[in-house]
Amino acid sequence: MPFRSHRLVSLSLAFLLSTPLWSQPPQAPPDAKTGEDQAKDRAQDKDKDKKPLEDKLSKTQHTLMLDGQKIAYTATAGTLVLRDEDGTAKASIFSVAYVRDGVKDPASRPITFCFNGGPGAASLWVHMGAFGPRRVERDEQGLGLAPPGRLIDNDQSILDLTDLVFIDPVSTGYSRPAPGQDVKQFHGVNEDIESVAQFIRLWVTRNERWASPKFIAGESYGTTRAAGLAFHLQDRYGMELNGVMLISSVLNWQNQEFHAGNDMPYIIHLPTYTATAWYHKKLAPELMKDLAATLREAEDFARNDYAQALMQGDRLAPEKRRETAARLARYTGLSQEYVERSNLRVEIYRFTKELLRDQGKTVGRLDTRFTGSDLDAVGAEPEYDPASVSLDGPYEAALNDYVRRELGFKEDIPYERHGEVWPWSFAGYENQYVNMTEALRGAITRNPHLRVLVTASYYDLATPYFDALYTVDHLGLPTELRGNVRITTYEAGHMMYIRRADHVKLKRDIAELLRGATGK
Repeated sequence: MPFRSHRLVSLSLAFLLSTPLWSQPPQAPPDAKTGEDQAKDRAQDKDKDKKPLEDKLSKTQHTLMLDGQKIAYTATAGTLVLRDEDGTAKASIFSVAYVRDGVKDPASRPITFCFNGGPGAASLWVHMGAFGPRRVERDEQGLGLAPPGRLIDNDQSILDLTDLVFIDPVSTGYSRPAPGQDVKQFHGVNEDIESVAQFIRLWVTRNERWASPKFIAGESYGTTRAAGLAFHLQDRYGMELNGVMLISSVLNWQNQEFHAGNDMPYIIHLPTYTATAWYHKKLAPELMKDLAATLREAEDFARNDYAQALMQGDRLAPEKRRETAARLARYTGLSQEYVERSNLRVEIYRFTKELLRDQGKTVGRLDTRFTGSDLDAVGAEPEYDPASVSLDGPYEAALNDYVRRELGFKEDIPYERHGEVWPWSFAGYENQYVNMTEALRGAITRNPHLRVLVTASYYDLATPYFDALYTVDHLGLPTELRGNVRITTYEAGHMMYIRRADHVKLKRDIAELLRGATGK
């Protein structure tokens, strides 16, 4: 695979230093068992009493009105067991599938596999915010309502266009490793791609959908996973995709990581700083007139004069430094003094703390339209992300109620919206940033019918919209295939679908992708 290095397994010898005989503890009789051995025996006895890990599924029938059309569908919620070819259970993967009833020919009906990111995030946001038949109610701008989260029919569901499967990777949602299995085999860039690909292959095989047009929709880190899957599914299983939806994408992690010596994130994040300052009315009057025009100015400054100034480093002349600081202050809403003291490099959390410091407020990272309050206004970074907390509780409450009462799936373990997956393995990417652009390029060049939709939002600091533009410009596709990738922008944050107008636009953009990728 071009997007990952072949792993070399190195063996290391551990040298044990013996202590003198007189310092060693008395030796137990040969047939005696240590406390550790006895504990292992008890654990083995306990495992013997456990029932074999099996699939656990609940099927229910439902209807949904979309654009005046009544759609009958079957919902299947539950877990499938991933096994080795010898039958050894590896993991139990939770998913919720929605399949339209009455479709006689599977080849006529697309299927889309959906997930969120993290890594370590369950699929509840893309499930119950974007695409599923039910969604958590928000106001028109996407701001939260009083708890608990209330479910309503999703009139922007894409179930009229495609069947849907929402996947929770291992350690998220209700997905867990099988007893006795090392969770590390699922917690890593490549390991995650491989296990999700195994699930997709199993689901497609069990449900006899190999003839169906196939799509993947990933959000945030899920776009890293989706790009890797596009290549891996084709390379490992011969499963060619028709389309990939990259929602709030991050493929080249160099553009995200604020490390000393890496100037790319400052360039990439600048236009989102500008959009945020525009939204909170912190820009000069002439820049407040037209958001699109102002963002074009900021983008031009970022990729030209600002990038060149950062490349100069300490060689930058004092006069040029002051000029750059003044322009950076103009496009960020920050003071020129603060920009200069930041060495022309304003890190993301410093920006979210500084922009509204004079008001005693912070701005969100996932969605910079949201504001929060800290104990005081003198810290360097916010205490929390006000957008993230607004998007957690309502969705978790709604999901837990929904799967039991409406989908009939009974499970007492916690639904982990943010699973514990660290340490996350970057094997194959040592001494480099994770970059899945090569996987995506490889998938498209090998399957020139593959279509990709990249969605990006102005008020998203987690995956800035300028990153999407930059990444697509650097895919390295041949001229005749560049039209396979389309970027659309929205006036919301990371989860653009929480804002009503953008949710409508997102469905329209996805419908166009599905039509173009299936020829219908």
